[in-house]
Amino acid sequence: QVQLVESGGGLVQAGDSLRLSCAASGRYAMGWFRQNPGKEREFVAGISRGGGTSDYADSVKGRFTISRDNAKNTVYLQMNSLKPEDTAVYYCAANRLRVLAGKTSRDYDYWGQGTQVTVSS
Repeated sequence: QVQLVESGGGLVQAGDSLRLSCAASGRYAMGWFRQNPGKEREFVAGISRGGGTSDYADSVKGRFTISRDNAKNTVYLQMNSLKPEDTAVYYCAANRLRVLAGKTSRDYDYWGQGTQVTVSS
């Protein structure tokens, strides 16, 4: 059973930074998604099991960075220059069998509980 525990969300102002963490029970291909009420879950960033490959949604390229510490089985999402439109519940996700991270919800088998990020203008 894969367990994912997220932390680091909060309320910030536009232009501020936040770092989200996702502690996993093992080493997996990981992704971050976000979702607002009534909307589909949206891919934000993904990182391969080894950490050598990452991918981003166009909306966050240049502002967000995904990274991992494999010694701690923890994946991070550093979010800089936050905008009000980044407001959402952020979820980390894992795929136990893949090496590379996918870009759709169907590419992941396990999900964290979500952490709220609110960016005020």
